[in-house]
Amino acid sequence: MAAEGSEPLPKRRKLSTDTSNDALATFDHQQQDSPKKGLDKPISPPLSRRKSPAVPERLDNPTWSFDDIPKQARATPLHFEAGREHGKGRDEIDKESVRYVPSPFQLTHIRDMAVRENLDAVQLKDILGDPLIKECWNFNYLFDIDFVMKQFDSDVRDLVKVKIIHGFWKNDDKNRIALLETSERYPNVELLNAYIPDPFGTHHSKMLVLFRHDDQAQVIIHTANMIARDWGNMTQAVWCSPLLPLCKSGVTCEPTSMADHITFSIGSGERFKIDLISYFKAYGKRLSNMTDQLTGYDFTAIRAAFIGSAPSRQKPAAARPSEQTSFGWLGLQEILSIVPIPTTAAEGKSRPHVVMQVSSIATLGATPTWLSNLQTVLSRSASTNPTSAESNSTFTKASSFFDKSPQMKIPSPSFNIIFPTPYEIRSSLDGYAAGGSIHIKLQSAQQQKQLEYLHPLFCHWTASSPPTTPLAPEERRGKALRGPAAPHIKTYIRFSDKDHKTIDWAMVTSANLSKQAWGDVVNKKDEIWIQSWEAGVVVWPSLFSQADKMEESIMVPVFGKDMPGPDDVHGSEGSVGEDENAKEQGGKTVVGFRMPYDLPLTRYAVEDRPWCATMQYTEPDRFGFGWGGY
Repeated sequence: MAAEGSEPLPKRRKLSTDTSNDALATFDHQQQDSPKKGLDKPISPPLSRRKSPAVPERLDNPTWSFDDIPKQARATPLHFEAGREHGKGRDEIDKESVRYVPSPFQLTHIRDMAVRENLDAVQLKDILGDPLIKECWNFNYLFDIDFVMKQFDSDVRDLVKVKIIHGFWKNDDKNRIALLETSERYPNVELLNAYIPDPFGTHHSKMLVLFRHDDQAQVIIHTANMIARDWGNMTQAVWCSPLLPLCKSGVTCEPTSMADHITFSIGSGERFKIDLISYFKAYGKRLSNMTDQLTGYDFTAIRAAFIGSAPSRQKPAAARPSEQTSFGWLGLQEILSIVPIPTTAAEGKSRPHVVMQVSSIATLGATPTWLSNLQTVLSRSASTNPTSAESNSTFTKASSFFDKSPQMKIPSPSFNIIFPTPYEIRSSLDGYAAGGSIHIKLQSAQQQKQLEYLHPLFCHWTASSPPTTPLAPEERRGKALRGPAAPHIKTYIRFSDKDHKTIDWAMVTSANLSKQAWGDVVNKKDEIWIQSWEAGVVVWPSLFSQADKMEESIMVPVFGKDMPGPDDVHGSEGSVGEDENAKEQGGKTVVGFRMPYDLPLTRYAVEDRPWCATMQYTEPDRFGFGWGGY
C-alpha cells in the first residue's frame, strides 16, 4: 500500500493471456543478437505466467514440427553467407565508382588467439549451429563424431539427419571401428564409406552439403578434418556457397547431360553444379538420395569453379572440357585455361608468382618430372591458351577491356612452396602435436633426392608472435596474423608479379602435393591415374564483375580481415583511384582474398629443413615436450 499523502502507484498494464505466438516470436526475435540462438524463441510457446502442474518427462517423439515456419527467401543468417551472391550483397561496399567485395574464402577461428586476430573468422558451430538445418552430408578424412554432433543446435541435434562419408572400408581398420562404436550412440547418424580401390588412396575431401527446413541448401568446401584439433589452433580455410533456393516451379534444374551438347561457362553456378554432381556420382548409388535432392536447387548465385578428384583413370583424349570438367590436374588445366590474365601485366613487370602452400608432400620421385608437369598446369591461362573453347564466355568478356592493347606474351611464372620447419611447428600454439598432420618423408635415398630439387622452392610458414596491440592499417599490410597457428590449410595462388599486390587466381582445396591427389603424369596407355578423393574451389577476379556492366576487376590480398579497402589496393596494378578510364569502363570491382600467410615470403636458408613427422626432435616445444617420431 502507498504511504499516506504520496501519489498513488500507477496501475500495471494487464498482459493479455491470449497473446499470439507470432507477436511473442517477433519480440523474441528482436531481442536476439544473432538468428542462430536456438529454436526455443522463434517457435516454442511462451512460458505460462500461472503455476502449471508437473511436466511429464519428454517423449521420444516430439509433438512439434517445422511445418509452420515461414520460408525465408534468400535468407542470410550467418555473416559469412552475406554478400556472396552475384550482384550487390549487404557486405559489399560501393565507394563512388569502386565496388569492394569480401574474400570468397574465410579463415577459421583460432582458439588461443585474441579477438583482433580472429576478425571475420568462422567456427564450425557457425556453420552447423543453424537450427534450420535438417540434413547434413559430411565428407572428410578423420571424424570425431562426438565433436561434430556438439556443433549442431542443441534443440535439433537429435533430429538432424547426419550422413558421415568416410574412406575406412577395411573391417579391421581402427578408425572404422571407432566410427561404428561412436555412431551407435546417435540414431540419427548414418555411416557411408567411399570406394577406394587403391591401397595408397584416401578419402581426403572436406565438404559439407546442408539441406534446410526453409527449402534452401548450402555447399561448404574447406580444409579441416572433423576433429577438435583442426578447428582449434590450426590455420584452415572455408568456402561457403550462398544459400541456394529451390528451382522455380516449372523450371528444370537438372544438370544437362553431355549428350545434349549444351555448355555452361566454367565459373558459372550452372557449371559448378554440373561438376559437383559429376563428382558425387563417382561415389555410385551411396549418394543417390543426396544427388537427387541437390538437383532441385538453383546454383546460379555461385561464382566459382569446382575442382575435384576421384579414384579413376582419366583419358585426356576423351575429355570434353566445354561440357564437364575432368578430375585431377587435367581438370585444373581446363579451368585455368579460361582464366583471363591481363596482358598489361607483362609491360614492365616481373614474372607472375605461383605459391603452393600445403600441409603434406608425398613421394613425387627422384626427378622433378611430376612437379614440372604440375607447374606447367599452374602456368596455364586464357592468355596462354587463346584457342580455349571458353574464350568467348560471359566471364571472360567481363575483363575484355584488357584486350584493347596488342596481345603480349605473358612470361611464365616463378614458383615457391610454403612448408613449415621444425622450429615453426614446435613454437606453434599446439607445439609438436600440431605436426602430427603435417607430412613429408626424408629418410630414403629417393626422398633425399626429392628434397634436393624441392629445397630451392621452399619458403617459411612465418611463426612470429602475434602483436600485443592492434595494428594500424599501414602496419597490417602483409601480416596475416596466423603465424603461430600451424598450417593445415592448402592454397594455390597466382600473384600477378613479385610484388604480390594483385592476384590472378586463387584456389583452396583439400589436395596436397601428391600423385594420389592430382593424378600421375600421362602413362603409356594415355591415362592419368588418380587414387584419392579431393575437393576444391578456384576463383578469379572477373567472376565478381557485375553482369550488366563492363567493369575492371582485380583481386587483392587482404590481411587480418575479409573486406578489402583503398589501403589494400594502393599502388596495385589497375589502381582503383578516380580516373576517366574507370568512369568509361563503368566502375571497378575490387575482390579481397584473405591471406593465411605473411608477405613477402622468406626463403629457406641453406641449413633449413622441412618438418618431418617421422623424425625425432629432442629440442622441447613450448610445452616442454620433445617429439619421438612415428
